[in-house]
Amino acid sequence: MTPRSRAWRGQRDGASARPRDDLNRALVPFAPLNVLKPVADGLWIVDGLEIQFGCLGAKPFPTRMTVVKLACGDLWLHSPIKPTEDLVRDLRRLGRVRFLIAPNSLHDWWLPEWQALFPRAQAFGAPGQAYSAKRGVLLQHVLSDVSPSLWAPEIGQVVVKGAALTEVGFFHRPSKTLILTDLIENFEFERLWPWWLRLLLGVIGVLDPDGKAPVDMQLSVLGRYPAVRQAVEKMIAWNPKRLIIAHGHWHPSGAVAELRRAFRWVLQP
Repeated sequence: MTPRSRAWRGQRDGASARPRDDLNRALVPFAPLNVLKPVADGLWIVDGLEIQFGCLGAKPFPTRMTVVKLACGDLWLHSPIKPTEDLVRDLRRLGRVRFLIAPNSLHDWWLPEWQALFPRAQAFGAPGQAYSAKRGVLLQHVLSDVSPSLWAPEIGQVVVKGAALTEVGFFHRPSKTLILTDLIENFEFERLWPWWLRLLLGVIGVLDPDGKAPVDMQLSVLGRYPAVRQAVEKMIAWNPKRLIIAHGHWHPSGAVAELRRAFRWVLQP
């Protein structure tokens, strides 16, 4: 199932109509929220409510978690969103939550809640994240370019190191799905209600259909282009079929073309 399926047409249809109960939100949510949405065998996404980030909480972001069920039956949760009772119940039915993945220091916010719910789950974070983690996050393991043996046969990974933010990208081999967070942001214009937010996201270059890394993230890797280019080339070499991102419209097909487009700022000589 993909976001283009009839069951998910609400993600685009009527997106500009603002429901009364959403008057306090800056973004049209990717309804239904807090529900496991099948993407491929052993792979789901879960869309959550927006979270405020930035100066004075002025920059809202939608949230999205990716769930992988490993061959052993254990669950691998990427960028965990705020847990709800129903979501936790559905995950428990699906398998044992064993791995909590914080791919960068902006995506560890809800880890304490998940660690309280699943104290035996192991938390993994990007290099340097232990020093910037917030809200008492306990990261037991540091991610690298080499996947832990616990999931190496099924999930590859690559580190993209920046001065302000380091992110780890993942490749789910069985479904040929690349999973990123902030390396590509792709906000849909019709989902943004405030005019100033439409203007801001247009200026920083993260509006669909030409979403990419925001300007500040591109600036944070100045002087590291060769290493970033090598990481992107590794993603392309995986030859992913689909591309899941945390913020905005994701791509159920044509992932390689999207990578070349979104990373042209570093791939072009």
